[in-house]
Amino acid sequence: MNFVIHPDFHMWFMLAVTAVAVFAFVREKIPLEITSIALMTVLLVYGQVFYIEDASSPEGGLTPDTVLSGFANPSLIAVLALLVMGQGMIHTESLRFITNKFVSSDKRFAWFSLVSILVFVCVMSSMMNNTPLVIIAIPLLQALARSVGMSSSRFMMPLSFVAILGGMTTLVGSSTNLLVSSTMVELGYKPLGFFDFIIPGSVLAFVGFIYVLVVVPYILPKRKTIAEELVGDEKEFVAELDISEDSKLVGVECVEGTFHGLEDMNVKLIQRSGHLILPPFEGYKIHKGDILIVATTRQTLGNWLSKYPGFLLSEEEAEIIEGGNEEKGAEGDSEHGTVKIEGAETRVLAQIMITPASRMIDMSLEHVNFHKQFGAIILGIQRRARVVRRRLGRIRLEAGDVLLIAGKNSVVNALRNNPDFIVLSGSKKDLPVPGKAPMAIGIFLLTIGSAASGLVSIPAAAFAGAAAMIASGCLNIRQATRAIDRKIFLLVGSMLALGQALQVTGGAEYISSLIMGASFAQTPLAMVAMLFIIVAFTTNIMTNNACAILFTPIALAIADNISQPPDLEYSLSFIFAITVVFAANCSFASPIGYQTNLLVMGPGQYRFRDFIKAGVPLVLLLWCTYIILAWSYFGL
Repeated sequence: MNFVIHPDFHMWFMLAVTAVAVFAFVREKIPLEITSIALMTVLLVYGQVFYIEDASSPEGGLTPDTVLSGFANPSLIAVLALLVMGQGMIHTESLRFITNKFVSSDKRFAWFSLVSILVFVCVMSSMMNNTPLVIIAIPLLQALARSVGMSSSRFMMPLSFVAILGGMTTLVGSSTNLLVSSTMVELGYKPLGFFDFIIPGSVLAFVGFIYVLVVVPYILPKRKTIAEELVGDEKEFVAELDISEDSKLVGVECVEGTFHGLEDMNVKLIQRSGHLILPPFEGYKIHKGDILIVATTRQTLGNWLSKYPGFLLSEEEAEIIEGGNEEKGAEGDSEHGTVKIEGAETRVLAQIMITPASRMIDMSLEHVNFHKQFGAIILGIQRRARVVRRRLGRIRLEAGDVLLIAGKNSVVNALRNNPDFIVLSGSKKDLPVPGKAPMAIGIFLLTIGSAASGLVSIPAAAFAGAAAMIASGCLNIRQATRAIDRKIFLLVGSMLALGQALQVTGGAEYISSLIMGASFAQTPLAMVAMLFIIVAFTTNIMTNNACAILFTPIALAIADNISQPPDLEYSLSFIFAITVVFAANCSFASPIGYQTNLLVMGPGQYRFRDFIKAGVPLVLLLWCTYIILAWSYFGL
């Protein structure tokens, strides 16, 4: 059933859908996957109800085949395959073996090691997904920062920034680059080549790297060093206190916003007989059986665990953390906080972070059953440098969550080899070369080499490389499927469909005409400059992939409506497309703009404003640099 109505209605409807989708992606009140599925549903149903004329298809421009074609997009398949290859590199510890070569045991060369690792991450990001690189480098940089007596917060944000900068230089450096090229192909343009923008990309990366290395570490607020964290930690974690019948807290009343005995804890919620009591608690008394959700520091939780283990642990958990007496008196690792429980052996407090490919993602803490699986107890959780107001066991884990755990030193050290976690404040000792590391490195180099030389296409090379990783035993099929990010899959597929809808309804053309109609954008150089800053702003409030797919048709529509200067070496469509590539990669001013920003937010103890403070000047610096490149290199 198809109704034929005025074409302008289709355009305005799709613009409205785009606005709602962008708003939903920015707010993140609804999970990104749900928003993507809802968007696909609207487009599928709308295309079935209304006929949208398209000269290239007599069936209409919004058929189910058209809407769903994004999920079979070759560039999307390449992105997912590259994620699998990256997970193979992590699982075999191939990159850790290489990065450990930069680490010197001589403290005098610690600064050289820090810079070398940042350079290595920047260079390698041009050839592979940067998330595995950041995961490998986080504990190394933490250990190096500790060796020079500096806070790791001065290096975590630079780590993420240099990884993003390196991804600007080649076609496979970022999923954003591949998706821009793929959108160009769908719109009938020549795709971007592997090294087509390596020169301007390298200039931008070099300028950004100097800023990141020289300026960023010194404009970020001073945070506690790792050595100071051993004594105390100001970061807050959410934790549970179970009030038993014989608890000293029973009957304690809240006076002036504070419960006596809980002065060092911020009570966020009280669960009583299935009911929730929210602040303010003035006049409320604590009853037996209450469950208090509190926010407090690691030091406070450690003290409570030592003095009152029954508040934080069940009997079963207390038995696990106390263990046997066969190791009584053992010393804890100096890099973790220590806690002693009722004369048992010395235990350690440690912080671990959930990796993007972790099988724990979307599982509640109750479902994970951490203490039975790993022999350690979760005391608290921190998400994006903020606490979560709900029962600890009901919190569903997300990539980047930092968990405060307590357990035996051997148990914590064993978690270092688990790909589901990053143990923060890690050791920098050399690790042996795993048996599969040479195989993984060989597969990676062969994949990149064949794609860069043009011997095979990037999607074919990436897919074959992922298959080779599985076939060679570098990772199994279950680990490979965990590496495939369903958020990327659903987001990219839905945004490709939305981009097609904007194209066939004239929405992209309308937005491009608004940009071209600006009084201060009357030359190609001015339009490129305005497009860059608009895309750079948008990429920091929504994901870079969605931003690239959304603006590529708009950029190409602008290029089509400008007459090509006769002496211009490059086509305008190419210049405007790589403008989107570079601008969409400028995800520096917000932690939500890029996944690596979220990964370093916990270890670096950052706040949202820290990214604004360090990232906005970098975006403006790259904007000015690109305007100069557009004038001098491209000849605009």
